[in-house]
Amino acid sequence: MTHLWCDSLHVPLGFSPAMVSNMISSNLTSPHTTAMERNQGSKSACPPAVAHAAPPRCIPVLQQEPQKVVQQEERIPSYADPSMKEKEEKVCNAFSDVLLPVQDVDEGDADVPQLCSEYVKDIYMYLRQLEVRQPIRPNYMQGYEINERMRALLVNWLIQVHYRFLQVQPVSQHQLQLVGVTAMLIASKYEEMYAPEVADFVYISDNAFSKAEIWKMEVLMLKDLNFDLGRPLPLHFLRRASKAGSADVEKHTLAKYLMELTLMDYDMLHYQPSETAAAALCLSQLIIDGQQWSVMQEHYAGYSEDHLKPIMQHMTKNVVKVNEGLTKHVAVRNKYASSKLMRVSVLPQLWSPSLRNLAAPLLIGS
Repeated sequence: MTHLWCDSLHVPLGFSPAMVSNMISSNLTSPHTTAMERNQGSKSACPPAVAHAAPPRCIPVLQQEPQKVVQQEERIPSYADPSMKEKEEKVCNAFSDVLLPVQDVDEGDADVPQLCSEYVKDIYMYLRQLEVRQPIRPNYMQGYEINERMRALLVNWLIQVHYRFLQVQPVSQHQLQLVGVTAMLIASKYEEMYAPEVADFVYISDNAFSKAEIWKMEVLMLKDLNFDLGRPLPLHFLRRASKAGSADVEKHTLAKYLMELTLMDYDMLHYQPSETAAAALCLSQLIIDGQQWSVMQEHYAGYSEDHLKPIMQHMTKNVVKVNEGLTKHVAVRNKYASSKLMRVSVLPQLWSPSLRNLAAPLLIGS
């Protein structure tokens, strides 16, 4: 049967103009119109241009066969190919991982008061705020008398970082060791229950400085830092990420090694501690057994694997440099070669070609 499509109105052939006009009028006052529109119909049922318009232009079309429509509706995807069903299940599982709530890693810690399970999330939120408030500028030594190589020498001796003071108070080359000794003194007072005496630091510096010089530098450093010594360390965030990923001791220790190697890398100082920790664990997992960065780790660490890849590339560069003798600063590597730290710095996986290839773009000119 031939029909007409009159604008948006479906009209069978054979209807008189009067019948078409009635159908158009009924369409204007269809059940879809609002009550307000029907109440105002007597005043302006339609604009004058519509009321006096020429009859709608009608285009004859052939109605589709009902049998064909039924066939289209009954067409159901088949799983003749088993891989199609597997792919669909993987997609469903992936979306389920994102949509379902992330497991609370602290829910079982209520009986351990040291873990502060009731407000540990608030603590880490505060630490994230602190690291943003106390950033490290990229290339902060530009224009200084000392340079990145001198700083690396100091850190290699101390296996600690003192960049927060150096970025606000330039020091001369002969004072650099004094800064390191004094920073160690301040750190020991802040972290240790029983701090060493100043005379001990005079001794380890081979009497290069007097106690009075160390005290004077201590006052200067504390004033320039505004006595604000609470900047979080990567280790604080690593513990959280390791817990979220159920990392074993080997992965956690390798991540610590990767983090400590960054202390020597002047190009990595501007990364936030939480970024460094997350990248270290993500790379550690990939090196040891290929474990991927999980949804839960991304949730608790706050970074996706894509965000961490440039940082991991710098970390592989540091590993390759100490492994291939491209740097003289190997104190960190020697430290983690001990059995106490599971000899993670000499793991065979750290010599893999894939690791070397990842670091290759950053090794040009080394």
